[in-house]
Amino acid sequence: MKKIVFLFVFALMALVTQAQTHTKIGFADVEYIFSQMPEAKQIETELQTLQTQLKKQYDGKVAEFQKKLQEYQAFGNTVPDAVRQNTERELQQLQQNIQKLEQDSQENLQRKQVQLMEPVYTKVGKAIDAVAKEHSYNMIVNNQISGLDVVLYADEKSDISDLVLKNMGITPQASTTTTPPKN
Repeated sequence: MKKIVFLFVFALMALVTQAQTHTKIGFADVEYIFSQMPEAKQIETELQTLQTQLKKQYDGKVAEFQKKLQEYQAFGNTVPDAVRQNTERELQQLQQNIQKLEQDSQENLQRKQVQLMEPVYTKVGKAIDAVAKEHSYNMIVNNQISGLDVVLYADEKSDISDLVLKNMGITPQASTTTTPPKN
């Protein structure tokens, strides 16, 4: 009975060891891939244009507020209380409108970015899937998330970023991509 248990445990360990040796993990630098895509410049231009338009609206509201504030301060105590109180309410309303416009502008910019980036992320995701399957990778991880290294060490041969670009028909350009540090 001990021999059967021993053989069973030995066989199980052999299977686990064999399974571990066949695991192939790679990484991709999605920011690098995106920077190489022709869509990157177009998306950046569209977002800059929207940001400029929103800033122009914001600056106009701020200028209107500052003008009314200067007028209010110039008249000081020489105006009747009713006019002064009305002007103060108007200034408060303008200030609230400016804050709302700033918040709405940020939300609009984020929505536009998501709208523009969604098809790009889908395209990159499909290319990563294709490359992973073609080269028999079991797992692909992003080497950075929000500027933080996820992959602390990886052999450069595990980086499939250029393969993904080639899969999408893009010739990788020399860049200053940040690869995981090698110790």
